Amino acid sequence: MGELSNRRALVTGGASGLGRAICEAFAGAGAHVIVADVDAESAVAVAGEIGGEAWAVNLADTSALDGTDLDVDILVNNAGIQRIHPITDFPLEEWRLINTLMLEAPFVLTKAALPTMYERGWGRIINLSSIHGLRASANKSAYVAAKHGLMGLTKTTALEAGPHGVTCNAINPGYVLTPLVKGQIADQAKTNGIGEDEVLEQVFLGHSAVPKLAEPEDVAAIALFLAGDNAAVVNGSAHSIDGGWSAA
Repeated sequence: MGELSNRRALVTGGASGLGRAICEAFAGAGAHVIVADVDAESAVAVAGEIGGEAWAVNLADTSALDGTDLDVDILVNNAGIQRIHPITDFPLEEWRLINTLMLEAPFVLTKAALPTMYERGWGRIINLSSIHGLRASANKSAYVAAKHGLMGLTKTTALEAGPHGVTCNAINPGYVLTPLVKGQIADQAKTNGIGEDEVLEQVFLGHSAVPKLAEPEDVAAIALFLAGDNAAVVNGSAHSIDGGWSAA
C-alpha cells in the first residue's frame, strides 16, 4: 500500500514535463491518476503507462468547464504555456489565453473539486506556480500576472478550505528542464541578443546560486509530499525550488 493508495488525483498538463513527472510519482505512491491534457493522444499514452485514466480537455474553454463536478482527492493545477513579448508588443489574445489557462482554469477546477473534498473532510490542492509568482521578469507580463494571481488564489483557497480538512499550497520552480523551458531558448536568445548556447548560463542560471537546473522529478517529489498526510498542516505556503533566485 502506497502513501496515496485509495486517493484519486487529477493533474492538468499531465502528458508532459512537470505534469507527467507528478503523474508518475503519484501513481507510484498508489494513487489513481487522471491525466488531463489538451493533447489527447499523449494523455492516453501516459495514462496507459501508469495505470490511470486520460481526460482530453481544453482548459482554455473555461465556460464549458464551469459547473463541472470533480470527484477527486487531489487536484494539481499545472497546465501552462509561455509567450515572451514586451508589453508594448504583447498581443491581447495571447495575454488573455495565458491568464485564462493559468489562472481562470485553476479557479474553475478548484471550485469544481472543493464540494466533494469538503464532504470527505480531506483534500489537497497543489498549484504549480513559479518563481514568477514571487518575482517579475521583463517581457513576461502575462505569465507573471497569471502566476502572481495564482498565488493569491492559493492563499485564499487555503483560508477557506483549511477548516474543512483541505489544504492548498503552491510550488514555485525556477527554470526546470521541461519542454516548456527548452522551447523558450530561441525566443530568449532573440530577446536578449545572445546565442542560443548562451541562454542556459546567462538566462536560465543567471539568478541561481546553484549551477544546475532542477529536473521534473525534483518538483514531483515536493508535490508528493504536499499530497500526503505528513503535510496536513502545510497550508497556504509557497515552496521554492529555484537555486536561490528568490533568496536575493
